[in-house]
Amino acid sequence: MQKSFLSIVLLMLFGFSKAQDGSTLEGKVLDSKALKALPSAVVTVQNTTLLQLTTSEGAFFFPNVPVGKHYVSIKAEGYESQLLEIEVKAKEGYNMGEVILKFDLTDEVAINLVTLSENDLSSDDSSGGDNTAGLLQASRDAYMQAASFSWNLGWFRIRGLDNELSQTMVNGITMNKINTGRPQWANWGGLNDATRNQEFTLGSGPSDNVFGSILGTQNINTRASFYRKGSRANLAMTNTNYTYRAMFTHASGLNAKGWAYAISGSRRWAQEGNFPGTDFDGNSFLISVEKKINDQHSLNITSILAENTRGRNSFNTEEANDIMGVDYNSFWGWQDGKKRNARTRSINEPFTTLSHYWKINSKTKLNTNVAYQFGRFADSRIDFQNALNPDPTQWSKMPSYYLNYKNYNVDTGTNSPDFPNYFLAVDRFRNNAQVDWTGMYALNTASMDRQSRYVLYEDVNQDRQWSANSILSSQLADNILLNASVNYQNLTSNNFRELTDLLGGNYFLDFDPFLQGSAQTPDLNNPNRTIGVGEKYRYNFIMNANVIDAFTQFKFTYSKIDFYLAQNFSRSQYQREGLFKNGAYEDNSLGKSEVAEFNNYGFKGGLTYKITGRHLINFNAAHMSRAPVMRNVFANARMNNVITPRITNEEISSVDLSYIIRAPKLKTRLTAYYNEVNNASNVAFYFQEASNATGFVSELMTGIQRVNFGLEVGLDYQLTQTISIRGAAHLARNFFGNNPHLALNFDNEVEETITETTIQGYQEIGTSYLKNFRANSAPERAYSIGLEYRNPKFWWIGADMNIMTHRFLNASPILRTESFWIDPQTGINQIGLVSAEQRDQILDQERLEDMYILNIRGGKSWRTSKKNRNTIGLFASLNNALGTRYRTGGFEQARKADFTQIRPDFQTISGPNDQTYNIRTFGPRYFYSFGRNFFINLTYNF
Repeated sequence: MQKSFLSIVLLMLFGFSKAQDGSTLEGKVLDSKALKALPSAVVTVQNTTLLQLTTSEGAFFFPNVPVGKHYVSIKAEGYESQLLEIEVKAKEGYNMGEVILKFDLTDEVAINLVTLSENDLSSDDSSGGDNTAGLLQASRDAYMQAASFSWNLGWFRIRGLDNELSQTMVNGITMNKINTGRPQWANWGGLNDATRNQEFTLGSGPSDNVFGSILGTQNINTRASFYRKGSRANLAMTNTNYTYRAMFTHASGLNAKGWAYAISGSRRWAQEGNFPGTDFDGNSFLISVEKKINDQHSLNITSILAENTRGRNSFNTEEANDIMGVDYNSFWGWQDGKKRNARTRSINEPFTTLSHYWKINSKTKLNTNVAYQFGRFADSRIDFQNALNPDPTQWSKMPSYYLNYKNYNVDTGTNSPDFPNYFLAVDRFRNNAQVDWTGMYALNTASMDRQSRYVLYEDVNQDRQWSANSILSSQLADNILLNASVNYQNLTSNNFRELTDLLGGNYFLDFDPFLQGSAQTPDLNNPNRTIGVGEKYRYNFIMNANVIDAFTQFKFTYSKIDFYLAQNFSRSQYQREGLFKNGAYEDNSLGKSEVAEFNNYGFKGGLTYKITGRHLINFNAAHMSRAPVMRNVFANARMNNVITPRITNEEISSVDLSYIIRAPKLKTRLTAYYNEVNNASNVAFYFQEASNATGFVSELMTGIQRVNFGLEVGLDYQLTQTISIRGAAHLARNFFGNNPHLALNFDNEVEETITETTIQGYQEIGTSYLKNFRANSAPERAYSIGLEYRNPKFWWIGADMNIMTHRFLNASPILRTESFWIDPQTGINQIGLVSAEQRDQILDQERLEDMYILNIRGGKSWRTSKKNRNTIGLFASLNNALGTRYRTGGFEQARKADFTQIRPDFQTISGPNDQTYNIRTFGPRYFYSFGRNFFINLTYNF
C-alpha cells in the first residue's frame, strides 16, 4: 500500500505538468571508410522508450520525440558507438543529418580479451575466482576495462563483491542459478560473437529490466534483427585453458517479409591446457529466429547449447609445490600411456527463450519472455572402500608426515621426527605423485568376484527450470519514464551421485565406510545394495524452488538533473524432497521437508547532476533484503531435510558517488563507494580430525557482516590523434565487519577411541573471531597504466603495466574460535602453551605476494575491397609477459580442528647438519596463475 501511494505521489509531483507534444527526429548512419549506409544500427533516445534499427538505407525516423535535451546513442556491431547531444524544440523537426561511424578496433580487442578471462573454466566456488570479464564485457569505461581484463589474472573482484551480487540476463531472463546465486557463464561460453550485444549497468544503478543488486546488471540480447547482416569466421590459438578455437557466426538481417535469423557455433579444445592433465573439449551453438508480424508485434526464439568437459587442476600445499613445482596437478595419472584426470567437470545445460515484443503505442512497449533450461552439471571423483586413499597428496603420504605426526604423542605433546624416512619419502612422493590407475585396476580385479575397491563417480545436478517475465517501458510524460517487470522462476533440481566407471571390477557396494551399523546404509529401503555403472548411490534428492519478484522504476529527466526511484518485492520458496531413507537420519531424510519461505524488499534511487554537458556528478543509494541461496538453506541436503539453523534474509546497503568527465580528448571517472552485507551465511564441507571426533562435517557460518569500501579511478586521454593513454586505480578494503556464529554438523562422526558411532546434529561452536579479517583474496589495491598507438591504416599496438597488492589468504573460521584452543580431555585453554610468534603464525591472516603484470597487445585490420565492408582482422596478445608465477589465492585447511591435533605443524625442528625444518603438513592450499601466455586470433568478416 505504501509503495502504491509513493508511486502516485511521485507522478503527481513530477509528472504530467510537463507533458508536451513531441517533435520528429531523423537521420542517416554511414560507414566512415566506404561512406555506405549502415543497416541494422541501433538508435536509442536515452531515458525514453524510443529505439529503432536503421533501414537498409541506414535511415532512422522517430515521429514523436519528447521536447528537451536528449542523448542519442547510435551503435552498430564492429563500429565505434556515438553518443550525441541534441535539443528537440516543440513542433520543430530535428534532422541529425549523416552520422558517421568508424570501424572499431576496440570492439575486436574486447571480444578477444574476454576469451582470455574465462575464469568460469578454471575456478571453483571455493577458490574465490569470479568471471568479472563476462559481467563487464560491454563496458568501455577505462576502469572497468582494467578490472575485467588487465587485473583478471589476479582474480580481481569489482568492489570486492562476489558475482552472486550481480544479475545476468539473456533476453531479459535471469540466468543466475537459484542454488548458488551465481551466473553459470559456461552456459554460453564460446559464443563471444553472438553475445556481444549487451546492456550494462554498474553497481546499483538503474536497469530497464530488473531491480538488480549492488554489483551491476547485464542483459545479453540475442534478438535476430539486432545482428549486423553478414558472416564472421575466426580461428584462435592460445596456451591457457584450451589450445584452439574455431568460431563462425552468420546473420541474415531483416528481410522484406519480416524474417531474420542468426546462427553461431564454436569449438574449443585442448589435449592438455596450461596445467598438466587438464584436457578441454567444448562445443557451443546458437540459433535465433525472429518474425516481425507488423509494426507492433514481433516474435523471437533463441536456443543455445554450450557443452564442455574439462580436466581440473589441484590446489596444493607449499610442501607439494616445493617438491613438484607450481604446475603440479595431483588429479591425473597415466593409464595405457595417456594422461587421465580423475577430476573432470562437465556442463551441458541448453536453454531456449521465446520473446514477444509489443509496441503498444509510440510511448509504451511490453516485452514478454518465456524460457526453459534443462541439463546436467557434473563433477567426477574417485570413491574407495576398504582400501587406501588414492590421493597422492593424502597427508600420511607426504614427507612431512615423518617429521610432524608419525611419532607425535597427542597426550604428552611430544614428537620424535623420523629423518631417515623423511628423506626416503621425498623421493617416494616425487616418483608417485600422480594417480595410480594401474594399481586401482589391479586391486579391483584381484578377487574372485571382482568387487571394486575403487570406482569413479560423478556428483550430478540435473536441473529443469521454467522462467517467465514481462517487462514494461512507458513514457508517462516528456520527462518521466516508467520501467516495471514481473519475473517468475520454477526449478526442479535432482541431485545424486552416479557411478560412471567400475575400474575393472564387476560391482560396488553402496555403504558409507566411515560409519557403523545401520548408519552406514544410504538408503534403508534398499539395504546391502550392489550397484553398477549408471546407477545412483550414496545420496539422491530433489530441490524445488519457486521465486517471484516484481519491480517498478521511475526515471525523471530535466535540463540539469536526472534522477530515478525504484522498488521491488520478491518471494522465494525452497523445499527438499529426499529419495533415499538415509540410515544416519532415518526420521528426517526421506520425503519432503518443510517449505522454507523468504519475503524480501528493496528500495534504491539516484541522481545525475549535469554541471555542464561534459562534467557530471552521479549518486546512487540502495537498501534491500535478499533470500539466502538455496544451497545454504539446506546446508546438509545430501543427508537430511534439516533447514539450516539461524538462516535468515540478507540485508544489503550500498552507496556510491562519482565525478565523470566526458570531453573529446579526456574521459575519466572517480567513484567512491561503500557496500555492506549483513546476516549473510556460508556453508563449507570438509573432513575434520579433532581429539574427540573425526568425520565429514558441514561448517555453517551465519550472521556474517561483510563490508567493502573504496575508490575507483579510470582515465582515458587522447594524447595525439594516434596515441592514447589509459590509467586505472583501485584502493579498497574488503573485510568482515563482525564476529559471525559457527556451528558444525557431523554427518559421519566416528570416535576413534571407541567402537560405537556417534551421530550428532548441529554442534554449536560459538563465535568465530573474524572481525577485521579480509573477507576474500581479491586484490585491495590495483593500478594500471597503458599506452596505445593506433595507425590510420588500421593497425595498432598497446601495452599496460599492472600492480596488484594487499591480497590475503582466505582464513579458516574454525581456527579463530575458542574451542580450537580447548583441550577436549582436560578442558584447559592451551593458548598459553605457544609463544607469541607461534600464536601469530596460527592466527594472523597470510598476505600473498604483490603481483606485477605486463600485457602487450596488437592487431591489424584489412579491407578486402573498396566495394564492400569485408575485412580481415588479426589480434595477438602476450599476457604476463614477465612470466612470473603468482599465488592468486588459496585457503587455510581446517582438517585438524583443535590445537592438540595440529600443534606439530607449528614447531621448528632441528635436523642433521644443524638444518632446521618448519614444513606444514596441513598448511594452506594455494592456487597459481598462468605464466607467460599468448592468444592469437584471425578473423574474416564478410
